[in-house]
Amino acid sequence: MPTPLLQQLTPRRLLMASVVVALITIALKTLAWYVTGSVGLLSDALESLVNLASAIFGLVMVTIAARPADDDHPYGHHKAEYFSSGFEGILIIAAALGIVWTAGHRLFDPQPLEQVGWGLALSVASSALNGLLAWVMFGAARAHRSIALEADAKHLVTDVWTSAGVVIGIALVQVTGWLWLDALVAMGVALNIMKEGVHLIWRSSQGLMDEAVEPEVLATIQATLAGFASSSGETQIIRFDHLNTRKAGQRRFVDMHMHMPAQWSLGRAAAVRASVEQALMSAVPGLRATIQLLPSDVEAHFDDEKDLK
Repeated sequence: MPTPLLQQLTPRRLLMASVVVALITIALKTLAWYVTGSVGLLSDALESLVNLASAIFGLVMVTIAARPADDDHPYGHHKAEYFSSGFEGILIIAAALGIVWTAGHRLFDPQPLEQVGWGLALSVASSALNGLLAWVMFGAARAHRSIALEADAKHLVTDVWTSAGVVIGIALVQVTGWLWLDALVAMGVALNIMKEGVHLIWRSSQGLMDEAVEPEVLATIQATLAGFASSSGETQIIRFDHLNTRKAGQRRFVDMHMHMPAQWSLGRAAAVRASVEQALMSAVPGLRATIQLLPSDVEAHFDDEKDLK
């Protein structure tokens, strides 16, 4: 159960905080690159620019996703968050390619590093800010079921690992005197963040294609329905079939057929259906259930080839 504090930390508020933190880290990392001349620290600063753009775009998409349903969007605007996740993935890949390009030139023309102590201190300070914000974001993303918030948190964690790799690389340069290590570490960092970018794009594409709910959510739905299913001997009194699920941003949707005796009154059948819907929405926060009532001896068939012509 989400804590009251996490409920107060809405995706919009945390993404606004992410914009502020991104501005601070850009300043710190750019200064670190300026005083050292390290292409590794430059790559770190470039990724922070991506953080800023991603946080701003995510903030816009979360604001759109929070809009209520209207005549043009009767199911709401929840899928807007997937655009945020996909956009962030594209920016991450673009930043990674830029880092590889810059580091490639420096690999064949290595430059000595200056004022390494100050540069590393600034980089570590900015990483601490990103790490703290990412930790808070992960908790809030679970509480609000926000893929936009989760994507931004993962990007911040990637930024922390990027900074850690850069710091290790610069330390090795100082110990070994191998200036080319700085560029090599920058390339390794680029490949790592490119992997994360591809993952984010894949996740957003699956959401836009009406991916089914998570296995644990489906298990909760099935367990709830099992509590209402009943039978007398070999005769099933209440049963469910044609169960389909999908997710859209913070929302989860389930459609199904509910079979019951034909002799039941409409009022009785509707009352049972209402109980099932309420139980499902209580078991899975953010769930919207659509249940079609059918007599026990009636079957409905979908995906008939004739219907597709």
